[in-house]
Amino acid sequence: QVQLVESGGGLVQAGGSLRLSCAASGRTTSSYTMGWFRQAPGKEREFVAANTAGSTYYTDSVKGRFTISRDNAKNTVYLQMNSLKPEDTAIYYCAATSGVLRTKTPGRYDYWGQGTQVTVSS
Repeated sequence: QVQLVESGGGLVQAGGSLRLSCAASGRTTSSYTMGWFRQAPGKEREFVAANTAGSTYYTDSVKGRFTISRDNAKNTVYLQMNSLKPEDTAIYYCAATSGVLRTKTPGRYDYWGQGTQVTVSS
């Protein structure tokens, strides 16, 4: 089992930045695919970014603004969010699945954190 705990959310003005962290425990996740998803009120959970086997990919709406990275020594994955927009407001979830998996489908991830709220004011 893998436990994931997100942190770093908060309230920020449009154009600002936040850095989310996701600390994993229970297993070493260096070989896992790690992803970030978000869910706004009344909307489905959507893919944001993922890191797998050294490669990263993003949903189009955050390309050039968000960066996913990982520190395997700390068993932690990060999401640096710059130039934030009000439409980025959502609960952000960290997710993990074993192995190399290039997918944007939430159901393909086995482990989830509890989420952290990000609110961007205009």
